[in-house]
Amino acid sequence: MSILEMKVPSPGESITEVEIATWLVKDGDYVEKDQAIAEVDSDKATLELPAEESGIITLKAEEGDAVAVGQVVCLIDMSAAKPAGGASTEAKPAQEAPKAEAPKAEPVQAAATTYATGSASPAAKKILDEKNINPATVTGTGKDGRITKDDAVNAKASMGTPTGGSRGEERKKMSMLRRKVAERLVEAKNTTAMLTTFNEVNLTNVNKLRSEFKDAFKAKHGVGLGFMSFFTKAVTRALELYPDVNSMIDGQEQIKYDFADISIAVSGPKGLMVPVVRNAELLSFRGVEAEIKRLAIRARDGQITVDEMTGGTFTITNGGVFGSMLSTPIINPPQSAILGMHNIIERPIAVEGRVEIHPMMYLALSYDHRIIDGRESVGFLVAIKEALENPTELLLDNNPKKAFEL
Repeated sequence: MSILEMKVPSPGESITEVEIATWLVKDGDYVEKDQAIAEVDSDKATLELPAEESGIITLKAEEGDAVAVGQVVCLIDMSAAKPAGGASTEAKPAQEAPKAEAPKAEPVQAAATTYATGSASPAAKKILDEKNINPATVTGTGKDGRITKDDAVNAKASMGTPTGGSRGEERKKMSMLRRKVAERLVEAKNTTAMLTTFNEVNLTNVNKLRSEFKDAFKAKHGVGLGFMSFFTKAVTRALELYPDVNSMIDGQEQIKYDFADISIAVSGPKGLMVPVVRNAELLSFRGVEAEIKRLAIRARDGQITVDEMTGGTFTITNGGVFGSMLSTPIINPPQSAILGMHNIIERPIAVEGRVEIHPMMYLALSYDHRIIDGRESVGFLVAIKEALENPTELLLDNNPKKAFEL
């Protein structure tokens, strides 16, 4: 017999423990080499654990267990033969014993009428129905606990939750990833001087560009021309104008970056994930759209790696896809600022003394006031607004076809 001990590999630097989120196989199954056998949660991502060899698997950890990197989580018997036809090697459940025939109920004598506890007389039931009171909530004072007419008259409806509805609850352990997100959010609130400033942007010109070029863009590049590329390019331009927003605090020092690694918040099956678009300032519109799509698919499929989710210098989050009109996003530490996008609503605004209807979006910038002053934060948000309201001039160099690589 040749037994392989499978140990938890290190999912990334500084990670010493993971949690078994889900076993994708059962104890005693035959597994193929490289087959995904489990999903494991670290404090940064959810990863699949592939079988290192083929054979019969014996599980050594339960779902929800926290296991150290390097710990044995299962054994694989490599000498076991593959079942014929790929059938599972699990033992079949024992044949159920024939059920004993239920005893027949004794006939009820009509003369011996009795009432179960909580039953109501016809008069009492009518009164309770009129009061919309469940008889099960009334204590009867009659014989064998029967509810009398006086009981029904004196009964009062509950002022709390209406009776008859479900009152169940479910308790489950949060995943390691969700616990880490919770810790980081509390850390950001407790350790930064966080402040949020707001503005609004008219997206009429962005919509015109998208309507004019989106079909040609999709046909040539295989990705859609979405809002995120416009916002990402507007952010990278604003970060060049206001470098304090693209910085972090390290002890008593401020670190400024001459590159823009933009974290894009996306919703995955395990919750919020924030993959990073590296050197976004160097990417074209096509490059930004392609990279966001690639990272979003990997997050959705649970294939995102720790390296793809760390190291961002600024974050963009789009609550508008869920219908949010306004919010105060929480900084993604150790970053110093985050931009919140919201839903686009057609609203009346004043344009050169006239009232016109335009697609408007509220923007929110949360920032660490310890290193970013009001002038920088407001100026940064205004720079984003200016770029999005004048995209042809400020983002496309007055040549949309060239910028979109058409």
